Amino acid sequence: MMKYNLPILTIFMSLLVLVSCKETKNNVVQNKTSALKAGYEIEPVNIQNVKLTDSFWLPIIKRVQEVTIEYAIKKCDEEGRFENFLIAGKQKTGTTRGDMPFDDTDVYKIIEGASNTLISAPNPKLERVLDSMIAIVKIGQEPDGYITTWRTINPAKPPAPWVPVIEGKRWESLQISHELYNPGHLIEAAIVHYEATGKTNFLDIAIKAADMLVRTFGDNPGQVKGVPGHQIVETGLLKLYQITGKEDYLKLAKYYLDNRGNPNNHKLYGEYAQDHMPVIEQKEAVGHAVRAVYMYAGMTDIVALTKDKAYENAVNTIWNNMVNKKMYITGGIGSRHDGEAFGANYELPNLTAYNETCAAIGDVYWNHRLHNLYGKSEYFDVIERTMYNGLISGISLDGKQFFYPNALEADGVYKSNRGSCTRQGWFDCSCCPTNLIRFIPSIPGLIYSKTKNDLYVNLYASNNASFTLGKTDLQISQQTSYPWNGKVGISVNPKKESKFTIKLRVPGWARNEVLPGDLYTYKKASTQKPTITVNGEVLAIQPENGYFNVTRNWKKGDKIALNFPMEVQEVETNSKVETNKNKVSLEYGPLVYAVEEIDNKNNFDKIDISSSDTFKVRKEANLLQGVNVIENSKFKAIPYYSWSNRGVGKMKVWIDFKD
Repeated sequence: MMKYNLPILTIFMSLLVLVSCKETKNNVVQNKTSALKAGYEIEPVNIQNVKLTDSFWLPIIKRVQEVTIEYAIKKCDEEGRFENFLIAGKQKTGTTRGDMPFDDTDVYKIIEGASNTLISAPNPKLERVLDSMIAIVKIGQEPDGYITTWRTINPAKPPAPWVPVIEGKRWESLQISHELYNPGHLIEAAIVHYEATGKTNFLDIAIKAADMLVRTFGDNPGQVKGVPGHQIVETGLLKLYQITGKEDYLKLAKYYLDNRGNPNNHKLYGEYAQDHMPVIEQKEAVGHAVRAVYMYAGMTDIVALTKDKAYENAVNTIWNNMVNKKMYITGGIGSRHDGEAFGANYELPNLTAYNETCAAIGDVYWNHRLHNLYGKSEYFDVIERTMYNGLISGISLDGKQFFYPNALEADGVYKSNRGSCTRQGWFDCSCCPTNLIRFIPSIPGLIYSKTKNDLYVNLYASNNASFTLGKTDLQISQQTSYPWNGKVGISVNPKKESKFTIKLRVPGWARNEVLPGDLYTYKKASTQKPTITVNGEVLAIQPENGYFNVTRNWKKGDKIALNFPMEVQEVETNSKVETNKNKVSLEYGPLVYAVEEIDNKNNFDKIDISSSDTFKVRKEANLLQGVNVIENSKFKAIPYYSWSNRGVGKMKVWIDFKD
């Protein structure tokens, strides 16, 4: 069981007296076990069925669970996030605390991450903390279900000066008010809390808010026409539809998506908010990157649930554009600080790269849905690259410092991270720290997925898992030191001998493919090939859709051994990317490497790579909590995710190449 040292703050305890947090049951909710697989051919194996023992991911997850959640709750308390709900509900007097119209969502995302923690390991103390936080949220909800605290407190005084006030009415500034973004995160978090605890105290709040939205928006007389400025309510509504069966939620989500780019519905927000043309006509990833990938995730849900071909064509076209022309080597997306946005095709600057942490998280959510739809490994190639590099770079090794943008170069002067050259302890806009909290505890749910007769092994991390595959009760376990080496042992233990297929992902890097498409290539293809054995017998098979497919009568004690040979690889960028001409980056397995000034104090500005250079990989157990470093006679490189944990200094991922 996970240890937990979260203090139950005085404010929480006082509210436990005010509000009852009994376990409630809502008649609207149907069988929750069918929720996540509805519409998709492939179903993820839930995190409750996967017990992580991994030496890489488990410490990161535990740090978030045991340090970052508590830290974020204290920050939210200090900055008035909880107090806003109390003021909105007239339990306290005062004005809106905080600077952002979406500060409510920090509370929701903490609850979601903590709920994922409860799914992995029961924790009564943490559950009581969540009950008290939910009690606070309930106080801030208006009787009809509306919930955005700043507008309830004083609609004439938004916390941010860039939110316009016309008459002080609801929905009058949908483009920027975040009045739909806020309940979107609320719904997402409430569903995870329900799945974790079986309680509907939070879900009741979310359903009440969703029902209010259903009554409010549409083309009927008296209804409001409009779409969200910042997307996420769409995916929340679609998940709520899946667990309740209430088609109104599906219809409203599709209404929001269908009316983007529709000037007869509302005054268009433009490309920044992906509202420049109808979604089914969009062919390029544009605008604010977080908004974009949340929208693309919702569109993919529509494909799964309704089989809409126009949506499917748009989703696939946009994905190809993003991966082929707009993705950083770290998996990061969104090259421009201006608008936190995608740039033009092949616009990938390094020093000024934006690569918002939230965008990396949203991109994982989108690619996971695409894999559930199609079962192709290319989506997990994107997920893996993002997770090991441009996503966990967003949080420090102590769990209390954060990158909002994730640059690929630093000069020690340019303040890339919202006014800082290194990670910060918090932000006025703290969406990224709390988004990391909601995402990281859910990582075990990415490892496996399944159909009736197929088990997908998507990521490699030591774990023990137990679940049902068709009619087969199956236990499976992994032992590996991935990503530090590419050897993986898998034990397969069905309750009784059964025939099914295990699909074992062969990572793109092990197939000489940096990312799908031609944006990046290895300077020299590796001649080493991945291998697979079953019970010691070598299988002479080739990957299909990026997987080794093994169909047989599996029995207790069967052993699979995988070897994905790792070597230092030099990566080149498509010549259309001006910033990376005559440069290479270094990779080892799934990890992108960076050179940091602190390790190369005497020659940092002169570092280059030549065609005659050779490299060695060495484990440094006492460096950056234990990493493999890449060395040669000129420099030492560390995994990109671990940079900027030792103070301010220079860093670069792309290194001059001298032939």
